Amino acid sequence: MQAMTPSTTPAAPAVPEFEEEFVSGLKAIFEEKIVFNQFLGLKIISLKAERVTARIDMRHELVGHPAYNRLHGGVISAGLDAMGALAVMTAIGARHMNETPAQRLQRFYKLGTIDLRVDYLRPGIGEYFELRAEVLRLGSRVASTRMEFLGADGQLLSAAAAAYIVS
Repeated sequence: MQAMTPSTTPAAPAVPEFEEEFVSGLKAIFEEKIVFNQFLGLKIISLKAERVTARIDMRHELVGHPAYNRLHGGVISAGLDAMGALAVMTAIGARHMNETPAQRLQRFYKLGTIDLRVDYLRPGIGEYFELRAEVLRLGSRVASTRMEFLGADGQLLSAAAAAYIVS
């Protein structure tokens, strides 16, 4: 009888670790240079090649329905759009690790939204909100993304999908 050898599973592709210069540069672009993101209060929590996460704290300026202190739908859609773009930025950064951080950061100035669809599932009520995004496909000209807008309790409040021009 022949001895059985354990089956080998293919190794998952290595996920690049971003340099501090790239991370700080990307945060500066996203949180400071894009002034509307600054107004929304978007703050990056996590930057990974496969998923990005950010947060918006509830403020009076973001209220869309004063009777319920509910977040304005435009804040939700703008936040999700920004997160889709951020996910594309990190995916581009991961794809071009052979370039310097400064060279990769320059690539983002060509990025633009082509299409955005938002499904509002529950009202945006809470102290803060978490936003997540991932790239479904990064092509040479167009990227497709999926995004989520969650309440402080982790409940899904809105979901979105978008396409971005990358070149």
